[in-house]
Amino acid sequence: MTHITEAPIRHKGTAVNEDAVAGIPRQDYRLSLANLSIAFIALLVGGIAGLLQGFVRSGFLELPSWISYYALLTAHGVLLVLVLSSFFSIGYLYAGTSRVLGGLASKTIAFGWTGFGLMTVGTVIAAFFILAGDANVLYTFYTPMQAHPWFYIGLALIVVGILLNCIGMFITYQSWRKRNPGQLTPLFAFFSNAVFVLWVFASLFIAVFVVGFVIPWAFGWVPTIDPMMGRTLFWAFGHTLVNIWMLTSISAWYVSMPKIIGGKVFSDSLARVAVVILVVANVPGGFHHQILDPGLSVELKFLHVIQTFMIIFPSLMTAFAMLATMERAGRAKGVTSLLGWWKVLPWSDARFFALIVAMFAFIPAGLGGIINASNQINQVVHNSIWVTGHLHLTVGTTVMLTFFGISYWLIPYLTGRKMTRTLNRLGIIQTIVWASGMLIMSGAMHANGLLGSPRRTADTTYNGHSAASEWATYEMFMAMGGVILFIGIVLLIYIWAQLAFFAPKGDTDFPIGEDYRPADASPLFMDRWAIWVALGTLSIAIAYVIPLLDFASGHTPGSPPFLMP
Repeated sequence: MTHITEAPIRHKGTAVNEDAVAGIPRQDYRLSLANLSIAFIALLVGGIAGLLQGFVRSGFLELPSWISYYALLTAHGVLLVLVLSSFFSIGYLYAGTSRVLGGLASKTIAFGWTGFGLMTVGTVIAAFFILAGDANVLYTFYTPMQAHPWFYIGLALIVVGILLNCIGMFITYQSWRKRNPGQLTPLFAFFSNAVFVLWVFASLFIAVFVVGFVIPWAFGWVPTIDPMMGRTLFWAFGHTLVNIWMLTSISAWYVSMPKIIGGKVFSDSLARVAVVILVVANVPGGFHHQILDPGLSVELKFLHVIQTFMIIFPSLMTAFAMLATMERAGRAKGVTSLLGWWKVLPWSDARFFALIVAMFAFIPAGLGGIINASNQINQVVHNSIWVTGHLHLTVGTTVMLTFFGISYWLIPYLTGRKMTRTLNRLGIIQTIVWASGMLIMSGAMHANGLLGSPRRTADTTYNGHSAASEWATYEMFMAMGGVILFIGIVLLIYIWAQLAFFAPKGDTDFPIGEDYRPADASPLFMDRWAIWVALGTLSIAIAYVIPLLDFASGHTPGSPPFLMP
C-alpha cells in the first residue's frame, strides 16, 4: 500500500481534469486558497498587535488613549491562536485530502464555502469589537470579564463555520471509504479526519459555553455567570485546540517530510496509533490549566494530571519515528557511519529546514508542557510569563514554523508556480530569523517567569519595587525578540506573495511519502472511527461529568460582569 491513490476517482460534481491545477479540481484549490489568504492576513494584523504590545510592556511605547494594551493583547491572541491556526489548518488539510483522495465531494465544497463565509464574518465582527475597545477580555475571554455581546456572536460564528468544515471533511472521507471497500485510507486523510474529530470535540464545549452561558449573560438576560463553569468549558476547548495545531503540524512531519528528504514513511502503524492516542486522550488534558483553581477536588486534579500525561506517549513515538525516518533516508543513500546520515539531509531546502527547526523547538516546548502539568512545579510558574513563553514555543515556534514550511510547497502547488532558488534562500533566512527572534523572546519570558514576572499585565514596574526591577532587562529582550519576529513576518508575507502571484509558472508537488514496508500496513479496523470517537467520549466523560454536574448544581456563586479598561 502507498499513501497515494494511484488513479484518483473524482466525486460527482467535481471539476474535470482540464479544469484542475496540480492534479486537484479548481473548486478544491480555490477553497483552500481562500482559507489560506485569511490566515496570512491574520498573521500580519496579529503580528502588528504583538509588536506594539511588546513595546508597551517593555516601557518603550505609550499607547494613545483610544486603544488599550488589553485590546492589543486580545487581538494578538484571537487572530493568531484561533483565526490563523483554524483557517490555515482547514486550507492545508482540504488541499492535502483532495490530493490523496482524488478530489473533494461536491457537498464538501458547499459546506466548506458556507463554513468559510461564517468564519470570515465572525472574524470581522470579533476583530471590530476588539479594536473598538469593547472586548478587552484576552483570547481566553474568562468570565466574569465581559465583552460586547456581538464579540461573542462573532466567536460563535467562527465555531459554527468550523463545525460545517468538519461535516464537509467527514463527507469526503466516508465517501472515499464507501467507494474503496477493503482499502485503508491514505495516511494524510487519516490525519485530516483526526484533526476534524478533535475540532468537533473542542467546538461542542466552546459552543455550549458561548451560546448557552456567555451570550445570554452578555446581553443582560441573566444577571450572573459561574466563572468556574466558564474556565472548565473553555479549557476543554483550549487544550484541544493546542493538539489540533500539533496534529496538523505532525501530519507534515509524518507524511511530507519523508518525501522531501528522499526517504519513506517509517511506520504507517506507528503514525496511526499516535494519532488515535492523541484523539482519545486529548480533551481531559485541559484540566492541567486549572491545577490552582478552587472548586476542583485534589482527587480530580490527580486524575486529570494522569490523563494529561498520556499525551507524552504519542510525542515520544513521534520523536522516535522522525529520527528513524531521517536515518533510514541517509542509509538508503549509502551512509554507513553512526551519524553520517545527519549530514546528507537536505539542509538547503527551505521546506525541510523549517520543519526540522520546528522539531528542535518541540523538545523544550514538550518539556515545558510536562512542567506546566505537574502539580508541584506548576505552583512556581502558574500565571507567570513563563506560561506565555511556553505558548510561544509550542504554537509560535513548533506550529508556526511547520506552517511556514508547508506554505513553501502548498502555495506554489495551489497556484501552479515554482519555488525559485532566491525564494528558497529567503525561506531559509526567514526560518533563521523567526527561530532567533523566538529564542530571544521566549527565552526571556521563561527566565522572567521564574523571577515571578506576571503575565497578562501592561505595567510590571509595581511602583519601582525592587523585585520588579529585576524584570526590566528581560522585558527589553522580549521587545527585541518581538522586533526580529516582525521582520520574519514581513519576510514571510513577501515570500507568500511571490509564490502566489509572481513566481515562475511550473509544477510543484504536494509531497506525500510512501510506506517503508507496504506489507506492514495498519489493520483495517484503524479506519473504524466509531471506536475511537466512543473511547474519546468515554475519556471525556470520566474527566468532566463529575465537575460539570457539581458546577451545574447551583451551589457555586455567580458573578456579575466585570468590564476591563
